[in-house]
Amino acid sequence: MMRFDIVTIFPEVVEPYLGTSILKRAQEKKLAKMAAHDLRKWTKDKHRTVDDSPYGGGPGMVMMVDPIYRAVKALKAKRSSLNARKTRVLLTSAAGRPFDQRRAKYYASRYDRLIIICGRYEGVDHRIAQHVADEEVSVGPYVLTGGELPALTIVDAVTRLIPGVIKSQSLEEESFSFEGAAKAQDGSHAGEYPQYTRPELYSPKKGTIWRVPKVLLSGNHAKIKEWRDEHRR
Repeated sequence: MMRFDIVTIFPEVVEPYLGTSILKRAQEKKLAKMAAHDLRKWTKDKHRTVDDSPYGGGPGMVMMVDPIYRAVKALKAKRSSLNARKTRVLLTSAAGRPFDQRRAKYYASRYDRLIIICGRYEGVDHRIAQHVADEEVSVGPYVLTGGELPALTIVDAVTRLIPGVIKSQSLEEESFSFEGAAKAQDGSHAGEYPQYTRPELYSPKKGTIWRVPKVLLSGNHAKIKEWRDEHRR
């Protein structure tokens, strides 16, 4: 079983997704365990403060080092009871290492537990990246309001790679598509192929018909494979 712990000031944003679809089934099958933890639980003042103004001036607020350090320390203390041999602490950050399918495979194969710290406001005290997190991770070259969406992206991508969560045939297809797309630097079709389902003919307005390619209706698996290979994007 793989464990995911998401540290956030908005657990109510994270929890619904963790309890839906494939992530829900992974937990029901005892293949994964997931939890969102309210960072404010580890604050010391009555206002449950998690941020403060930046040294040196500047706009916005910065997430404080102490609550995050205390949260990660407390979660790590539960390590033995979770039977987690290898734990990786991630900090979501626009300046972090790019997250991709290869990184997802690395986490799924090398670690039993991921603790993911969700940044907010103008950023996180850099001492967290220096002394608490094992690495900073970015899900794309853009800035988001917070780290909750990146955290869920990481959990989703890694969970799908846990043996038994997804049918092996589906994973093989995805692996082929991903690797082919990554190699297709010349613009050739080496990624995912187009997919269709019922109805065979769809008319969004009078005089217009969108058709399913006839070869996909032929039942000729060799021809279908040839067509899909030619139309990979």
